[in-house]
Amino acid sequence: MLTGIVRKVIGSKNDRELRRIRPLVDCVNKFEPRVQTLTAEQMVAKTGEFRERLQRGEPLDDLLPEAFALAREAARRTINMRHFDVQIVGGIVLHEGKIAEMKTGEGKTLVATLAAYLNSLSGKGVHVVTVNDYLARRDSEWMGPVYRYLGLTVGVIQNQMGDVERQQAYRSDVAYGTNNEFGFDYLRDNMKFSLDHCVQGELHYGIVDEVDSILIDEARTPLIISGPAEESTDKYSKIDRVIPRLKPERDYQVDEKYRTVTLTEEGVVKAEDLLGVNNLYDLSNIDTLHHINQALKAHTLFKCDVDYMVKDGEVIIVDEFTGRLMPGRRYSDGLHQALEAKEKVKVANENQTLATITFQNYFRMYDKLAGMTGTADTEAAEFHKIYGLEVMVIPTNKPLIRTTYPDVVYRTEGEKFRAVVEEIVELNEVGRPVLVGTISIEKSELLSSMLRKRGVDHHVLNAKHHEKEAEIVAQAGQKGTVTIATNMAGRGTDIILGKGVTDLEGLHILGTERHESRRIDNQLRGRAGRQGDPGSSRFYLSLEDDLLRIFGSDRISGIMEKLGMEDGQPIENRLVTKAIENAQRRVEAHNFEIRKQLLEYDDVLNKQREVIYAQRRQILEGRETKEMFFEMVGDVLDGLMEQFLGRDRHPQDWDLQGLTEALQRQFSLDAKLDGSENLILAGRAAKHLGESTLTEIRDFLCTAISSHYEDREREFGPDLMRYLENRFMLEVIDNLWKDHLLNMDYLKEGIGLRGYAQKNPLNEYKKEGFDMFMAMVERAKEEIVEYLFKVKVAKEIPAAQEVAAPRYHEHRGEAAGDGNGSGPKTIRREGPKVGRNEPCPCGSGKKYKKCCGQ
Repeated sequence: MLTGIVRKVIGSKNDRELRRIRPLVDCVNKFEPRVQTLTAEQMVAKTGEFRERLQRGEPLDDLLPEAFALAREAARRTINMRHFDVQIVGGIVLHEGKIAEMKTGEGKTLVATLAAYLNSLSGKGVHVVTVNDYLARRDSEWMGPVYRYLGLTVGVIQNQMGDVERQQAYRSDVAYGTNNEFGFDYLRDNMKFSLDHCVQGELHYGIVDEVDSILIDEARTPLIISGPAEESTDKYSKIDRVIPRLKPERDYQVDEKYRTVTLTEEGVVKAEDLLGVNNLYDLSNIDTLHHINQALKAHTLFKCDVDYMVKDGEVIIVDEFTGRLMPGRRYSDGLHQALEAKEKVKVANENQTLATITFQNYFRMYDKLAGMTGTADTEAAEFHKIYGLEVMVIPTNKPLIRTTYPDVVYRTEGEKFRAVVEEIVELNEVGRPVLVGTISIEKSELLSSMLRKRGVDHHVLNAKHHEKEAEIVAQAGQKGTVTIATNMAGRGTDIILGKGVTDLEGLHILGTERHESRRIDNQLRGRAGRQGDPGSSRFYLSLEDDLLRIFGSDRISGIMEKLGMEDGQPIENRLVTKAIENAQRRVEAHNFEIRKQLLEYDDVLNKQREVIYAQRRQILEGRETKEMFFEMVGDVLDGLMEQFLGRDRHPQDWDLQGLTEALQRQFSLDAKLDGSENLILAGRAAKHLGESTLTEIRDFLCTAISSHYEDREREFGPDLMRYLENRFMLEVIDNLWKDHLLNMDYLKEGIGLRGYAQKNPLNEYKKEGFDMFMAMVERAKEEIVEYLFKVKVAKEIPAAQEVAAPRYHEHRGEAAGDGNGSGPKTIRREGPKVGRNEPCPCGSGKKYKKCCGQ
């Protein structure tokens, strides 16, 4: 109560921030008349002047009023759109590295041009992040004239682009692209073998459109790049034939709330009989058990035309948040193969993780990050805790007059859809446009067939019919138009009302099911009532909807029985509405816990990733690779001396023979130990080890190893030696990092069991993960040193053995896709075939399958 009184007297924090910004807006307005007198050439010259002032040390904030006025005038001249004062406020909030919550139709896309122009003046580039390729392309084409009029360059990153096109886009002053493309480009750059092939550059300033979707909804699953694993795919089809013979409840139990399937004891026995296996839980059969569980998931939890669809003989994932197809993306861990076997299409090979990062850790790498959306304030605490971002609610330019009707709840799904059709028919008869929101392709197709039977003309916008998306959205506000859409129409679409629609109370939004997140529902509602236009929204629900069935309490069913509702009669009860809201809150809280746990565990891996990627970058830049190599030599030598001599051991306990053999193996030294404990190197240099100190022995060995390496450098030449150092360091680090990621995955899967021993699983994961990482680093040093001392250069390497570009797949969380966006190419071998277990012809000393044959 006291808080409410104080807020009324001095205003909320948001109100105080808006009052602080108001003088800046007035300052921008004062510059406007002066800017309007400038010619096009003078405006471009102004951009150059701003950059010079920055180079002289003038703060960016001092340029803000004039720069914003310049961008406002450029927009007015090029695209006939002048920023409102509230949009200037939004631009200031974005520049300050905060999240601007702006209602639908308030022009967020235009607002971004202000902060993007100002921050691009530093010459370090600005990234504008959108939720899909369509919006990235649309926004870059729409706002491009504004930037170009001011002398800036604009680029757009699309899924199908190659490295050269991506480099050009990233070198632009302002680059548009999706969160997936920016994240995958970062991972791909850290897998390259040459700086010339890297595309992304510096992460200076990012503006994230629909920030709640990208940084919260999609943050539950990490970005992954993987390569194909060499395993037979026959097992998937074999196991798939067994699944239909298992009976629900008796043989397995499904938990839809946590999306898990578990075999019962009877189910285990039956599966063993059907597969001819003695014990599924034997170590040799653990892989089979894993694939049975994945096949059960595919058959019970994943539905065609809801979670995925089959198109052209492929299983293609449907994004649960945007409703769009994700071509090329694949579920990992054998799940996608299980779906392919279920749908009787060709089963592809399984993948192994090569690189991974969460959206949280990727976007936290930007020097400055900002965001905008229509729904962020409810998640303000999470934004602040994870990203350090404050949320500012920006007032609308005109009062919001949209009517939000209460939910209507029916007993069954059939009753609900019949009522939906009746309301659509009723509104269509008077010519009022209706946008119907569904949560899946399946439901949109069902509703479409019901409307066809009633003779109602309509458009369907879902992942199956996305080709005419822009045209359908443009017509959705016209008189008499009925549009059925999945979440594709929920974000980033601006529906403009046609002539005479305002008199009919504007666009009506009709939701057919609640989403897990209230923000997704609010996004759909936000399609109506833009810029002071009239509009309305209503949701139709049933007790058979997934949200209420899985997360709704049994109390709802009890209320139904007490009310004694008849078929077709809607439920309008405060207790039911409250139960629905509580169900959504429970799902949101559950998903927040998943995101928080994902971040806590990924933070462990992130610190290791930073070390590996920093070292890779140093190697790629060619900085002191020889010095780096000799540091590794010193570390490896210290390890050998500790192992065979030891600081705390008496000289009589030294293992001199073991040290000699290790020197031969690790450094390819011609080392021998005579009967008098003299270490003879290359038949010349000798050292009596028994009478020497550890320091003297180390100095002697360092000199011998250094001399041996210099001999090899004179033999190969400095340029070739630097190339070999670079190549071996990168290959060894990449191979061991790949294995380390797999081991960390295994560790994470089983670490939860430590809780039974009264140990904190996260602390145990940190401790063991650190030990594994340090062991990997030591192993990398040993392998690099050994290979560089053993390498032999062949006179001529057959063309067929030249190292090809790596083949890999991208994943969004559990989803994966083709990393290079190109189709398969046939490569014909010209030289003789080299066996996988034969020595590699490049002279590395490794087997072909572990070197150039990867």
